[in-house]
Amino acid sequence: MKELAILGTGCAKCTKLEENARLAGESLGLACHIRKVSDLQEIMKYGVMMTPALVIDGEVKSIGKVLSVDDIKALLG
Repeated sequence: MKELAILGTGCAKCTKLEENARLAGESLGLACHIRKVSDLQEIMKYGVMMTPALVIDGEVKSIGKVLSVDDIKALLG
């Protein structure tokens, strides 16, 4: 199972990134656990200074932009 984390304070971009991540996992048929991280202290532990950010299996894959479903599929595949 892939572990995904969406880092952000709950803005529209963070919500869209979460939606795109969910769609990417579903379209690939992958079991994904997606969690939202909004605590600034926890976000900083990842070294992220700009949100939204996408973390896959503990590794930061994207910072400061909303990846498309296809972009996320490429990272998951």
